[in-house]
Amino acid sequence: MKPKRTLELSDYLAIEHRLGAHNYKPLDVVLSRGEGVYVWDTAGKRYLDCLSAYSAVNHGHCHPRILATLVEQAGRLSLTSRAFRNDQLPLFYEEICALTGAHKVLPMNSGAEAVESAIKAVRKWGYEVKGVPEDMAEIIVCADNFHGRTIAIVGFSTDPAARTGFGPFAQGFKVIPFGDAEALEAAITPNTVGFLVEPIQGEAGVIIPPDGYLRQVRDICTRHRVTLILDEIQTGLGRTGKLLAEQHEGIEADVTLIGKALAGGFYPISAVLSNQEVLGVLKPGEHGSTFGGNPLACAVARTAMKVLIEEGMIENAGVMGDRFLAGLKALNHSVIMDVRGRGLLIALELNPDAGGARRLTEALMERGLLAKETHTNTVRFAPPLIITEDQVDWALEQIAAGLGIY
Repeated sequence: MKPKRTLELSDYLAIEHRLGAHNYKPLDVVLSRGEGVYVWDTAGKRYLDCLSAYSAVNHGHCHPRILATLVEQAGRLSLTSRAFRNDQLPLFYEEICALTGAHKVLPMNSGAEAVESAIKAVRKWGYEVKGVPEDMAEIIVCADNFHGRTIAIVGFSTDPAARTGFGPFAQGFKVIPFGDAEALEAAITPNTVGFLVEPIQGEAGVIIPPDGYLRQVRDICTRHRVTLILDEIQTGLGRTGKLLAEQHEGIEADVTLIGKALAGGFYPISAVLSNQEVLGVLKPGEHGSTFGGNPLACAVARTAMKVLIEEGMIENAGVMGDRFLAGLKALNHSVIMDVRGRGLLIALELNPDAGGARRLTEALMERGLLAKETHTNTVRFAPPLIITEDQVDWALEQIAAGLGIY
């Protein structure tokens, strides 16, 4: 029998560097196991996960109920394609509509696919229902947005790293400042079919719009017959202390996009949630996905939705988020420029003169806490929604100690 290969940290890093595309700059930790809010590296060291795979692991790592569903369904039926029907998709439709209030669902695999699907559906709605001239549809987006990395999406990004070197890009997008309702109203024309916006800009550094912004946006879109498309892929499914972030302002989007945590981090699935008027424009052959709506994804998502509600994760996110946020604000360190957040989506922004937040994330890693910097000077904290008071307090102690490097 061939002896088991033993690899050191340096071996893993060397293989990745040699064979992988260098499109990420991860921290130098190699993880091999996870449970709840914790992950372990290949040497057995434990870390508190304060990133949750960019909010895809809201339920915690390897949640036993979701895991059991994954194993059971994988042993029964994993994939049929949409050429045939399966017994999990209709139940997924029924349960996600009951949970969110949606009237029609388009299942996809990734967040970016959901965004692309919404763009297609809303453009088609514009031509067939609103009466916009063919190929003239406009969708308004916000500066500093992050909706994914497909060629169409990076074409309306304002991040030079996302778009430089990838053109030419798709047309039909107009960029306005985030959080400025007057700019939205001014940008609308008779050809405007949609406004695509994040309720909170996560990748930009947890940028929260002014109070009342989403209510103003809802009113403007209604008056001008423009579909309001809320990208809740990161903010949705409990992350901000509500099922959907739109609920903080008591509004309802025309199109809502969810993904990431929809299957508890076990399997890729996303969804476009809307109504008959918008999704009804799609006819057979006009849009699809081999894996979209597959029985394995649907079964796992059904259990993940049940767990989210039955185990009180959304409420816990609100309470623990308030505790985490208050603790960060109490640190009162000279290098801290701002602390902001909603629920368990929190940002610690450092003074630009501090030399970047990467140093802090590396110091926290050494102390057993994993977080990731974004846009040079900001660290985003987004632990699983199951985090406890003691774990929040421990994280705050590590952050306070980590700031000692500055």
